[in-house]
Amino acid sequence: MRPVGGSAGSGPEDVFADGRMAAVLTGLVRDTEASVGLVYLLVPGERMLRLVLISGLSREIAAPWVRIPADAPIPVADAIRERRLVWLSGLQEIAHHYPRLGIVLPYEFMLAAAPIADDTTVWGGVVLLWPVSHPPELDAREHETLDAHCRLSARLLRRAADQDPPPPHPTEPLVVHPERPSEADPALAAAALDLAERLPVGCCALDLDGRITFINTAAAELVNAGAAALLGRRPWEALLWLNDPAFEDRYRAAVVTRRPTSFTVVRRPAASLLFELYPDATGISVLIIPKAEEPTLQDGPVPVPYEGSAPGSGTAPESGPDPGSVSSSGSAPVPTLPTRPGEPVGATAVYQLMHLAASLSEAAGVRDVVELVADQIVPAFGPEGLALMSVDEGRLRVIGHRGYSDEFVERFDGQPLTAPVADTQVLSTGFPLFFPTYEDLRRAHPHAPRYEGRNAWAHLPLIASGRPVGSLVLSYERPRPFPSAERALLTSLAGLIAQALDRARLYDAEHSLARSLQTVLLPHSLTPLPGIDVAARYLPAGHGMDIGGDFYDLVRATPTSVVAVIGDVQGHNTTAAALMGQVRTAVHAHATAGASPGDILARTNRLLDDLDADRFTSCLVAEFDLAQNRLRLASAGHPPPLLRRADGAAEVLEVPPGLLLGIATDVTYDTMELPWDHGSVLALYTDGLVEAPGLDIGTAMADLAERLGASGAPDLDRLADELTLHVRDSAHRTDDVALLLVGRPPQSPPPSP
Repeated sequence: MRPVGGSAGSGPEDVFADGRMAAVLTGLVRDTEASVGLVYLLVPGERMLRLVLISGLSREIAAPWVRIPADAPIPVADAIRERRLVWLSGLQEIAHHYPRLGIVLPYEFMLAAAPIADDTTVWGGVVLLWPVSHPPELDAREHETLDAHCRLSARLLRRAADQDPPPPHPTEPLVVHPERPSEADPALAAAALDLAERLPVGCCALDLDGRITFINTAAAELVNAGAAALLGRRPWEALLWLNDPAFEDRYRAAVVTRRPTSFTVVRRPAASLLFELYPDATGISVLIIPKAEEPTLQDGPVPVPYEGSAPGSGTAPESGPDPGSVSSSGSAPVPTLPTRPGEPVGATAVYQLMHLAASLSEAAGVRDVVELVADQIVPAFGPEGLALMSVDEGRLRVIGHRGYSDEFVERFDGQPLTAPVADTQVLSTGFPLFFPTYEDLRRAHPHAPRYEGRNAWAHLPLIASGRPVGSLVLSYERPRPFPSAERALLTSLAGLIAQALDRARLYDAEHSLARSLQTVLLPHSLTPLPGIDVAARYLPAGHGMDIGGDFYDLVRATPTSVVAVIGDVQGHNTTAAALMGQVRTAVHAHATAGASPGDILARTNRLLDDLDADRFTSCLVAEFDLAQNRLRLASAGHPPPLLRRADGAAEVLEVPPGLLLGIATDVTYDTMELPWDHGSVLALYTDGLVEAPGLDIGTAMADLAERLGASGAPDLDRLADELTLHVRDSAHRTDDVALLLVGRPPQSPPPSP
């Protein structure tokens, strides 16, 4: 499959442009009676999942999950990695297993995630949500329907990918509307309108995006606004006194859970209003009823309190600000960014900020931070363009961008911090700059270049521990007033990014040092004897993990023998890498002195005791003696090796498991002896090759031995690639992998003494 990207074409196998993938999802949601359906595709080469289809949910609510790292702790990513169904029966289980998801969607719903895969390829995954009225488990019919959907989707994607060239997939998620009944009879539609107009209460309809699609006269009078001014707008954006997180949060809860919900708003001196929300697959029906009681939020408190507005009250001071009066000047720094009463940040924006904060807390290196910022801010916070810059030796370097051409961005890469531009000005002052229109930008910076189609900008300094670490530039297609609530939100966003970027740079520096140390300590070449073949592989841990202490070596002990060693020092840091070098040096010295495998381990163990090392090391030593056609082995708590004999039979060798190195001082290690015949291959490996979450290590070793025996690889290099294939691109690998293969060719001439 080619990477996801570009706009959908119109070829005969363009399964997105012709609606076939959408039809499959629509049928799945209908047949399983799910409330929400999402389809993700893997982005090859990027270790990312991209959301391509949405049913029953707005793009805005789904925005934090438009792009998901393949190793993220998210249900669909786990389902894809492990090729299994993930089922979550409610909020408690979601919060326990996936706390990040529980933070952003703190509502009651059930969830299933399944991989879209065929026999050879995992294409992506599908996610379904149900109300908690669903039984606690999927029934057989739902399982069958979900499996059929995944198989059909995989076949469609396979046929599309086999084209030359394959059609591109959508760059933005497509919203799939549920199947609707045929057009209503005009007489019935007129009767329904008359019914709504006669009701003594207000009623209106919202689509899944929260926009008003219908409002009766009573509702317009109750909210004191004309129907024409409300249609097509979200209530909490159109009505100042509804600009409170309570309304938006209840709307989100209704959409996600598909359960009725309500809240009350006080408007002094006007009457209080009770809003009752009734959701279905196409939108939300809202009843608006006058009432005299004090405000209560019947479904529980709003998750986040806001200054100047009690949770759930929806009350705004009578002197609340006019949205049109917000200052539009972007030419001067803003010294403080308070959230003014009556102008709170929306619930969706706060949840998105919380989601980004949780994601950034798990980011390791700078690349992680850049990908998270670029992939989440654009869909979640609304800008059309983003440029993230880092301070490097007195210059600003562009380290990530979205919505700009590479040529445009390269013009600003490397500009000095003394340059009279907004990007550097925010770093020298420490205050953000907002330019609501192009005229504002031109007045402040007459020579600033303008990217086509951009008419508002936010320049945000990234300050960590009082030091400038970079800047973030967001650009918007339309002029934007940047009210104080949004300025506060974006400033908080910049603070989170600055702290994450500062941590990431430190991590990268330490990781680079450790990686260099381990690279130096591992052998650069393995020179065997004539009559000995050898191949080795070393795979660092999955993306974002620290350095490990895995090592291997091949030592020429005598003119007719070699000693192979493989081991794993406890820990993942520079200390582990340094201790690994000392263990490898000790094994090398004792092997060349003619010690047996058991003695090599015993002497190395005493060295660790002398060094007072506080880490344990597993190690396995194998001596290959061509003159005597024998193989001798000793183990210090290391995974047992695999032996493939000349007839192709492979087995796990039960080497006596000695104590790990570094635990006790006077320890002896038994040496096991076997014949070393022509055509034999011995596989030494570290536990990263056979360990995976939920997988029994004994079963994994047996499977590895089976693959070793069944392989038809023509040489050891090809065999090493086959044995490591299942972990080479594994997004969930959390440990280093080392593999050392030593073989004796079938027709090897005897060596000269």
